[in-house]
Amino acid sequence: MQIHVVTQGESLWRIAQTYGVPYQGIIDANQLPNPDQLVIGQAILIPIAGRLHWVSQGENVHQVSQKYQVPVQDILKSNQIRSVENLPEGSKLYIPNHLYRQKTTIDVGAYVDIGITGEESPQYVNQVGEFLTYLQIFSYELNEDGTLNPINDQAIINAAYADRVVPLMVITNLVEGAFDTELVTTVLQNEELQNRLLDEALAIMEEKGYLGLDFDLEYLGAENREAYNELMRKARARVDERGYFLSSALAPQVEPGMVGVLYEGHDYATHGEIADFVFLMTYEWGWTGGPPMAVAPISQVRRVIEYAASVMPNDKIMMGIPLYGYDWTLPFVEGETRARAIDHQEAIRLAVTYNAVIEYDESAQSPYFNYVDDAGLQHEVWFEDARSIQAKFDLVKEFGLRGFYYWVLGWDFPQNWLLVDSNFNVNKRV
Repeated sequence: MQIHVVTQGESLWRIAQTYGVPYQGIIDANQLPNPDQLVIGQAILIPIAGRLHWVSQGENVHQVSQKYQVPVQDILKSNQIRSVENLPEGSKLYIPNHLYRQKTTIDVGAYVDIGITGEESPQYVNQVGEFLTYLQIFSYELNEDGTLNPINDQAIINAAYADRVVPLMVITNLVEGAFDTELVTTVLQNEELQNRLLDEALAIMEEKGYLGLDFDLEYLGAENREAYNELMRKARARVDERGYFLSSALAPQVEPGMVGVLYEGHDYATHGEIADFVFLMTYEWGWTGGPPMAVAPISQVRRVIEYAASVMPNDKIMMGIPLYGYDWTLPFVEGETRARAIDHQEAIRLAVTYNAVIEYDESAQSPYFNYVDDAGLQHEVWFEDARSIQAKFDLVKEFGLRGFYYWVLGWDFPQNWLLVDSNFNVNKRV
């Protein structure tokens, strides 16, 4: 796959001619609803088995060789040229995929919130299961007595097995949609309740066929830090008896000793030691109640990964990637404005409808645009596209991470899964 950014006046037919690929192939790869309506700044994937490089002024084969880490002779042979100098400006060089990129083998996970997707949850797994190693089924909610609220999850567990995906049981301290500090304190500070929680969780796992346990306990505060570590140690001993995986979801920290109830209860080093892997929540810098900005700016994501890699093994780190963006109505008023979550396909539809130009923030490595709706209200949209996803994949490779995961299945983003296949071999552990 190659990423092409639409410029003014370009048509899909002309783009297909430029790359020498079928017109319909581009439509299918990107699931373009109206191929005649492209947006300036829109990133589209070109289904080409390799890459095309356009020669800039004064560029020679040696420089192209260094750019793609491909031997000069391979470039000459692939393009049937003899001279390494004096390449005409604007000429095309073809770089075969097997020459410039070797796929990395990784783990890929995804949360599915069955409280939202409900009975349709299994179909989302069926659509993308070939690209997943783990499926984090969200969620079993904790009660004050250490028991768990039951959920209707057997069909989605079965769907995971059908695609050789590991189903992970997710336990949360959610109460009516919000993480509850008081509730989780009650359980974590009582050894009997901790044991009851683990007894019930393991019984459910054995009954339903779960293969791993994922704790997503949030807003714990400093008072629960060591108690949470102790719960993880107990869980480690219990899951080892059955050969299950153990993981946890951790808030995005960039340095030790971060202040705040969201951060203080999560001990990166200890969870990195105990768990098989950790899901770092590297998203929600741009969020529904905050000002317009990228959901997962690469500069912030990098800071989290750098810190995590300094206190835990890289091969236990699963980096979080959002499958969604937000549409803010302006002006933003703190405490009042609530952004609307949207997926990639809806973002493109909005840009087409309101004739917006998509910009790209190089620092955040994220696309955005502005538009005025039919009521005359101004909007600002930040979302993910092929460029921003590729930037995150490059970070995974750079740090040699175990892999990455998505929050959350149910958003429509066809380009993402093509890029997974183009960049990686996905482990299957069932």
